[in-house]
Order: sequence, then structure tokens, then C-alpha cells
Amino acid sequence: MTATNFIKTDEIRYQFSIAMSTMYQKEVPLYTNLIELVNEVNESVMQQQPEIKQQLINTGELDRLSAERHGAIRLGTAQELETMRRLFAVMGMYPVGYYDLTPAGVPVHSTAFRAVTTEALNISPFRVFTSLLRLELIEDESLRSKAKQALENRNIFTDRVIELIETFEKQGGLTSEQGEEFVREALETFRWHESSPISKSLYEQLLSQHGLIADIVGFKGPHINHLTPRTLDIDAVQQGMSQRNIPPKDIIEGPPRRNCPILLRQTSFKALEEAVNFTGDAGDAVAGTHTARFGEIEQRGVALTPKGRALYDQLLNAARTKLGSTPNASNASQYYQLLSQEFEAFPDDYHSLHEQGLAYFYYQLNEDKLEAGVSMQQVDELVSQGVLRIEPIVYEDFLPVSAAGIFQSNLKDNKQSSYQGNSNQADFEKALGRPVYDELELYSKLQQQSLERCLNALQRVS
Repeated sequence: MTATNFIKTDEIRYQFSIAMSTMYQKEVPLYTNLIELVNEVNESVMQQQPEIKQQLINTGELDRLSAERHGAIRLGTAQELETMRRLFAVMGMYPVGYYDLTPAGVPVHSTAFRAVTTEALNISPFRVFTSLLRLELIEDESLRSKAKQALENRNIFTDRVIELIETFEKQGGLTSEQGEEFVREALETFRWHESSPISKSLYEQLLSQHGLIADIVGFKGPHINHLTPRTLDIDAVQQGMSQRNIPPKDIIEGPPRRNCPILLRQTSFKALEEAVNFTGDAGDAVAGTHTARFGEIEQRGVALTPKGRALYDQLLNAARTKLGSTPNASNASQYYQLLSQEFEAFPDDYHSLHEQGLAYFYYQLNEDKLEAGVSMQQVDELVSQGVLRIEPIVYEDFLPVSAAGIFQSNLKDNKQSSYQGNSNQADFEKALGRPVYDELELYSKLQQQSLERCLNALQRVS
């Protein structure tokens, strides 16, 4: 079978993201209301600020804006993570970045599965933030053993999806028919289950350790716990949620509001309390509840260079240190004020960000500047003369502090403020079965490739 008979992995990812969104809207109807709110806000922003719409057109992001952006799952074992990597590869999604959430009191480490080229991302920007439980951080040896046994007893993948993954790996692709079947079978892994394979007593013991441990161990599979649309104005969405009786979390995570957004800002509506039937001693059902699934919103800005990221971390840490406690409802106003004050030190126009090497940009030719011909010059000079246009490369990844803040705001009775375990990327990659991509290298490569295309075009006309 030749490659021409195979459906593109980007198309499988696109189909899967639509199927996932449809399923989640049925499972969490409030999410549909959230999508409607985000779409209204985005349309309003583009009408009032046409320069933002033009920027999205220039970077190829306009058509993908309304697409689902990311989901999140939590896995329990190395085998689950390794198989999940193979499953996502069928959809052209690869592990990018390593995130250690233990310093913020969340006993997992994570990566983001996503496409890695601009073209593929613009076809479907769907990504899944995927966390692996660090069982060794459960201090109670007996409870840790029970959790391990519960995880070993489950199988989160259908037999057929494993067969299709193996077919993809052997053939180098799937046919359209196989791709459609793969989407149906893969979706089963992410579906919500109202019944739990563990007892209510064990669930409550796990919950007393950490809400996220109970969420991972207590179910048949890694139900998708949120899907995230992208907004162009997260402050407007936060306000709009309150007006529509959608309860928002207290703090927008990430940088403050800016003219030129950087990295990632996130908020969510608070997790739902959902009915669950736990397994009784006699195999009967024991009624209970679980709180984990929620709706998240994100506003993405320009990706930062190592220099820019260091400045971001410095200013964010300074604001949080001055606050003296975890940002919450009671100190939200003070926190936002401190954050804005600290980030006055971070340039808020794209040309300054470019000149100071703080952010990554696409270089694009202004065709109307080429008619009379131009001479080869330094890049900064070509930009200042308008021969080259810079457009922000959108940040496609995540922020550990923000991710932890989202998780913590939607967990129940969490008493653990931090864990003593060391960051362990090597162990994570061993479980994963391959190294993760360095996201900064990916952004740098995109910027360099765009520059080379422009310079080659300039050489032809000069």
C-alpha cells in the first residue's frame, strides 16, 4: 500500500478534535455556553480592532481560531503514557516540553502532545496536556500499593484501537476508512464513566491525599477533564461568565493584560460535582460524587525567547513574592495591581520585543517595498525600513505555574502545598519512550525558516 492511499495525520487530528468537542458538549452542556460566549467576544474584538484580525490573517491563524484548542488528561502508569504517545502519533501529535508540577503541590509531571509545524497547527491546533501521576509521592505505603494495584487492573484502550495503532506503525499510515474507525475507537479512552472500579472508601483515602490522585486512580480511564477554546480577550470572557451565571475561577493565570499579549493567560469555570457509583464490597453500586471536570479558556500571545522567558519568570515571581500568599478571591485586586506594576518592565510593543530579542517572530516580505529593488542589509534595518514585516509566533505551549493554578482551583480539599520529590525529566521520558521536543528550539526554527525564505526572495529581486 502506498502513502497516497493514506489519510493525512493532520486530517485524523482534525476529525478527532471535532468528535472530542461533540462528546464533551454532550457530557458537560455548560461547555457549549462557554463556546458561544468566546465566539461572541472574538467577533467583537475583530470588529473593534481590525488590526488584530489582519495579524491573524498574516500568520494563518484566523481559520483555526474557532477550532478547539486543547484538552487535558491524567494518566496513572508508564505503560499508559507510552501507549498514549503512540496513539497521538497517529494524529500527528508529538510530545513537546516537560512540565514539573510538584513544586506547586500537584503530584504529576507532564508534556503537551501537539503538531510541531506551522502548517500542521493551522490545519488543526488541537493539543492535549498530558500528565503522569508520580505514585512515589504518595507517602502512605499501604495506600500507594492500593493505588498501584487499581491502576494495574485497568485497561484504558480498546483492543481495536491498539490494533489500528499497530497497523499505522507497520503501514506508515491509515486508510480513510481505518482513520474514521480510529477516531471512534480512540474517543472511547477519553469518555466519562459514571461508575468507578474502586470502593468509596479507597476513593476517599486517595482524596484525602490529593484530589488529582483520586481523579486518576478512581476511574476506568482518563476522561477528558476540560477542553479549551481560544479567546482574543480573556478579561471580557471572565466578565461575561459571571454575567451568564457561569462561575469563573477567581484569578486569571499568567501575565497581566497587555497591548501585545505574551505567552498564555488562562481561566476556567469551576469544576462540576458529578454523581459517581463506586464499587461496593458485594459488587453493588455505592452512590457518591466526584469533582474534577471543568471548562477552561485561554488567550495566547507571542512566544518568548529564553531571554524573554527569564524576564517573565522574574517579574511573575516578584509579584507573587510581594503578594505574600497564593492569589485568590480575597486578594485578586491586589495581585492584579502588583502584576501590572512589575510587568511595566516588560516592553509592550512588538518592535521593542523584537529589537531586544525577547520574543519570536515570523518574518514576512512587504511586497510593495520590492518594486524598486532593495539591497541586502542587516535584518533589523530591513524591518525598520518596512521591507520585512514581523508577525508574532503564537505560543503553542503551557506554563507550569498557570497549569498548577488551574488544577488547584478545581480540586477538592487539597491539603498538600508542595512535594519534596525532585524534577525528573529522565524518568518521564523513559516512561514516554522517547525524548520530548524542546519548545524553544521549535520556535527558533520557525523564526529562522521564515527569515531564510525572505532573504532568498530578496536575493532574487536585488
